[in-house]
Amino acid sequence: MTEKPLRVVVWSTGTVGRHAIAGIDRHPALELVGVWVSSAEKGGQDAGRLAGLDRDLGVLASTDREGVLALRPDCIVHCAMTDDRTFEAIEDLSEFVEAGINVVSSGPVLLQFPFGILPPEMIERIERAPASLHVNGIDPGWANDVLPLQLTSLSQRIDEVRVLEIADYSTYFQPVVMRDIFGFGDAVDADKLLWQPGVLSMAWGAVVRQIAEGLDLLLDEPLVEKVDRRPAERDVSTASVDVKEGTMGAVRFELIGTVDGVPRVVLEHITRTAEDQVPEWPTPAEGGGCYRVVVTGEPHLKIEFSHHGEHGDHNVSGMIVTAQRLVNSVPAVVAAKPGLVTALDLPLVTGRGLVVS
Repeated sequence: MTEKPLRVVVWSTGTVGRHAIAGIDRHPALELVGVWVSSAEKGGQDAGRLAGLDRDLGVLASTDREGVLALRPDCIVHCAMTDDRTFEAIEDLSEFVEAGINVVSSGPVLLQFPFGILPPEMIERIERAPASLHVNGIDPGWANDVLPLQLTSLSQRIDEVRVLEIADYSTYFQPVVMRDIFGFGDAVDADKLLWQPGVLSMAWGAVVRQIAEGLDLLLDEPLVEKVDRRPAERDVSTASVDVKEGTMGAVRFELIGTVDGVPRVVLEHITRTAEDQVPEWPTPAEGGGCYRVVVTGEPHLKIEFSHHGEHGDHNVSGMIVTAQRLVNSVPAVVAAKPGLVTALDLPLVTGRGLVVS
């Protein structure tokens, strides 16, 4: 007997949510039953149109939060922007799981592995809930939790695990992230929150701590932060912000977990607003953007992968892979134990059912 599809709601239809709708529509084990949106302009529109599909799906978006929750879905695929409202978003997610609704979410990213980052009482609130919460995506997410830990299974000795995102963000449309959080287009030394001591450890510390947990490492405290901001050498126009010559055009940062002072787990990001900026920094083998994992030890291991959309560039496909990591995880998260579910808790998640005959 064929099992009934899991009933799913998509929460927000921005750069990730619109792709989540399309992914749920294609997934044989999932059924879209509701969509929540924050703007009156989107309210009442068919989900298929909001997802950019060429047809209606028969599900209308709603701004009525309580009405959408009253649908009692098996899972919410939460894709709302959280970078500028971290603690409000944690409150939302906590309320969802306390109401008995499972959630997969693209943020806040610190919930990927919040132990040692969030106050214990905030984590305990989620752990006591009757439903499951899993936060993931591509980075933070699969590229720096499942992929590196799987790669280490080939090791005889591990000296250091380094995970990198190397990307040209010129076509990435997210003005809040690009201008307000990263500071692209502002003075190189602008007083942006992301570059204040301790903030990188909160934002990406979950990556370093989860890899360390998977390798049974006890890290020194605090994590080590390194930031190198560089000016643009010419005017650059991106999808989100205009970058004038001399303003911040590229940044490289590292978040380093040490053991007895020796670097053991390192997250590194190299973010450019044009491909030719700071050529002495590492670049992707194929241009555009990539994720790279380097395991130094015996043997020396290195893997790099890139992606691009069928009808778009790597920033478009970056939103697709983020959405699909969530969508494809729904059955495993619904079946998981209640409380916070990390990548270390989940079984192998695949694209089961997505091959088109």
